Amino acid sequence: MLCGGTSAACPATDETQKIVDEVKPQLEEKEGKTFDVFTAVEFKTQVVAGTNYFIKVHVGNDEFMHLRVFRSLPHESKPLSLHSYQSSKTKRDELAFF
Repeated sequence: MLCGGTSAACPATDETQKIVDEVKPQLEEKEGKTFDVFTAVEFKTQVVAGTNYFIKVHVGNDEFMHLRVFRSLPHESKPLSLHSYQSSKTKRDELAFF
């Protein structure tokens, strides 16, 4: 991994699923809808002054979304934040920095 760059894509873990579960209400509010399916598939990380998580999420049928979630440094005691997201993604779309 390059300094400031993103890691290689890895299969989602239990921790990754906990992250998407925590920011799901933020996304539902922004999209104005609820998601019955919300399963983390894979992720990349980027270490900044905290950690950016780029996460591919299955949201039902053949639909996927890419989420960018920010976790601040532990001493800041801030909740996870949904920084941005991309909709209309497919399972084959590469998870990239955005």
